[in-house]
Amino acid sequence: MIERQEMAARIDIEETIEVGEALVLTSESPTSSYAVVFEDDEDTGYFYAVSMVDSDFRILDAMHIYNVKNVADRNKPSRVTIAWSEDGMKAALLINDYAHAIFNFEEKQGYCRTNFPTPGTGWKGHEWSDEALALFD
Repeated sequence: MIERQEMAARIDIEETIEVGEALVLTSESPTSSYAVVFEDDEDTGYFYAVSMVDSDFRILDAMHIYNVKNVADRNKPSRVTIAWSEDGMKAALLINDYAHAIFNFEEKQGYCRTNFPTPGTGWKGHEWSDEALALFD
């Protein structure tokens, strides 16, 4: 298991949620006009890369995190953490201290456990790699 303490990151959001209850968590980069959004729409969980230039909220890429019906322990509270790298160009989504997704805004690269869906225009991919955690060293 990849745990939070293995990542050198600035934690921006840490919240206890109930999987399957509608929720939107937005976290802005400390150094750039980028942001990430975690959304549970009661059916699925998604993590979005967002541009916030000139107050324009534009989704750049999206990664599927879970289908609510497939989460084995969905009846237990879960802790969602969103963290940023020191340079504010990489963001990670952890659930119960386990890394589920990472956006690298510099490289326009996403990493997620489900490797779904197809990346947004100009983005390279979503295939998970444990090496992505090194982005937070």
